Amino acid sequence: MSIDSTWLRCPNCFSDLSLVDERVYGCVHGHRFDRAKHGYLTLLPPKAPRTIGDDRAMLDARAALLGLGTYAPIADEIVRAAALETSGARPSVADLGCGTGYYSRRLADAHPEVRLLLADRSSDAVRASLRAIPEATGIVMDIWRPFPIRTAAADAVLNVFAPRNPEEFARILRPAGRLVVVVPGVDHLAELRREGLLLDVPPEKAAAATDRLADAGLVRRSASRVDYRIEADGALRRLLAGMGPSAHHAASSSEVSEQRTIRVTVSVDVLVFGHRGAG
Repeated sequence: MSIDSTWLRCPNCFSDLSLVDERVYGCVHGHRFDRAKHGYLTLLPPKAPRTIGDDRAMLDARAALLGLGTYAPIADEIVRAAALETSGARPSVADLGCGTGYYSRRLADAHPEVRLLLADRSSDAVRASLRAIPEATGIVMDIWRPFPIRTAAADAVLNVFAPRNPEEFARILRPAGRLVVVVPGVDHLAELRREGLLLDVPPEKAAAATDRLADAGLVRRSASRVDYRIEADGALRRLLAGMGPSAHHAASSSEVSEQRTIRVTVSVDVLVFGHRGAG
């Protein structure tokens, strides 16, 4: 595992970061950051909130579910939507809210030449992602604050079921770059919500994301709906309930019947944005 510092800027002063001493990265103003033994950098700004992002139980549930191929159609659409150009220089992709690295791994499988930045607030998530894609650069960062990522560094940005910072997305995306955002539709996992296993999805999430990104100068280029049904036994329903924020708020998944299998709806919107005025 290594760090490609050409992605990075200091979270304190926004100067470029570079390797200064074996495992230490720093800027011209003397701010220093040690590379963890697991291969990532923690680049949090001063007085960053003490949040930790997804915990290990959530990540384990997500890895198990994704390993079954349950969300493979979503990954296929993300790869298509990213539309990476591979005839010239190596394309650069930043996965912000990378989770287990599943979607970036699928993108790297389709485009082995891609340069990847894997970023998440959870250090456990970044570690998991680097295990999946050891050739990538991994950082722990706060998505709500200015990113420790250089301006116009990315040909594509992935934001899959993750928080959004539109102004920073616009800043790090190259003029002709593409932002791929995945949000749940109103029917996504609706059957589990009726069982009290998941929190409700706010209506019109795609429209809300589109409006907020437009305010930052990112306009929607395309939208596609990935919609299908899965057969979910008790074990699979527990994974679906345990892999996201609902694990902390919804009804206990221990009440799920092992014997009963139901059809569950997967319904998400894959939205592609670009800079206003770009081709």
